[in-house]
Amino acid sequence: MNRFPIIFVVATLITLVSGGRDEILRMPSEASRFFQAPATDENDEGTRWAVLIAGSNGYWNYRHQSDVCHAYQLLTKGGLKEENIVVFMYDDIAFNEENPRPGVIINSPHGNDVYKGVPKDYVGEDVTVNNFFAAILGNKSALTGGSGKVVNSGPNDHIFIYYSDHGGPGVLGMPTSPYMYASDLIEVLKKKHASGTYKSLVFYLEACESGSIFEGLLPEGLNIYATTAANAEESSWGTYCPGDNPSPPPEYETCLGDLYSVAWMEDSDIHNLRTETLHQQFELVKQRTMNGNSAYGSHVMQYGDVGLSKNNVSLYLGTNPANDNFPFREKNSLVPPSKAVNQRDADLVHFWDKFRKAPLGSSRKSVAQKQILEAMSHRMHIDDSVTLIGKLLFGIEEGPELLSSVRPAGQPLVDDWDCLKTLVRTFETHCGSLSQYGMKHMRSFANLCNAGIRKEQMAEASAQACVSIPATPWSSLSSGFSA
Repeated sequence: MNRFPIIFVVATLITLVSGGRDEILRMPSEASRFFQAPATDENDEGTRWAVLIAGSNGYWNYRHQSDVCHAYQLLTKGGLKEENIVVFMYDDIAFNEENPRPGVIINSPHGNDVYKGVPKDYVGEDVTVNNFFAAILGNKSALTGGSGKVVNSGPNDHIFIYYSDHGGPGVLGMPTSPYMYASDLIEVLKKKHASGTYKSLVFYLEACESGSIFEGLLPEGLNIYATTAANAEESSWGTYCPGDNPSPPPEYETCLGDLYSVAWMEDSDIHNLRTETLHQQFELVKQRTMNGNSAYGSHVMQYGDVGLSKNNVSLYLGTNPANDNFPFREKNSLVPPSKAVNQRDADLVHFWDKFRKAPLGSSRKSVAQKQILEAMSHRMHIDDSVTLIGKLLFGIEEGPELLSSVRPAGQPLVDDWDCLKTLVRTFETHCGSLSQYGMKHMRSFANLCNAGIRKEQMAEASAQACVSIPATPWSSLSSGFSA
């Protein structure tokens, strides 16, 4: 691996975490027929179910498991029973050697421990796409490992699903391989609807380009209402990060939460959710996550049966009796942070803060410097390889233009999802893992499929672009292919 001068890395880090954008964001279409579906009567019989999933591992991704743990505490305070909440998280954060408070996870600078009491339904290598889908469908026979807990719902029940992790166009990360592709998730949701085992379902999704998971894919009529942290083309943001205001306690060298996730949960923590509707929460979360339309924010979107947002939040999350007298305010009383960190740069923020604080000449400082250099090297390798492949297939001028092109709003990312998976797998065979950073290039692979590129052409171009796979943990294929 090339050893880049540390001053170059520092300069690059400053650029990355400054929040600057070199593209104009296009807002995908939101559903237009707002009050189409009738509101659900909260007096209907039915059970509340929830599935919570953190799709990452590694201490630099602290915030995703912290988000999920906070969500669990919120739901139990709201009256949901543990037996009706299915939790997926790798569980390598609470007792990680980097954690300054062993056995404790916090989701905000002055927050309480959110880890205590969280069930270990699916942890470690049991956090898989197949187990997640099986849990949603209530299919115990399809599980491999874990507690065996699934959503055993009936026709009058209401389901809440919350996902927090890295993402890319049309894909969501997982701590195991393969990743979760939008087409597969939508098929599972359609299958769940066809089984007649719920009355309504709400999906909150935290990830970069999270709008692409539902854009042009989630039809109306499934009694599903989904909101996403970002539109189909932009990053989501970490918050309570080193250097932010407010910042985490000084002993923490990582982001504590994600902007969209913190927005909906901190709103739910204080409001009487029997009187707050999903639409009201959506508007408050949208305001806070957009962060004054600054460079440190994203556009919260909604998809599916938007008419369900007339329902009260308590139908899905329950409500804490302690909040019964809290008055609802249309204006957001929860102030956005002064800045935030691009989800894809949160690992660099952790490595840099660790390097900055480590004693001069210490092994900790050397390790942190190595982590920065490896991460930067991997990023450049992936970026350069994808760009070169585009040029090899379509020419020096047309290649980059094709790779970055965006389909009109309302259209799915790609027509042939099997083609997308095939091209991704072919690329990784020759160039190494995309990893959490490389998911940003999923649109490029999708565009190659839409342009008619097939496996043989991709293999030839990838072999030319990548003579070898860099020997860094980020590039390693030891954990398997992402597709």
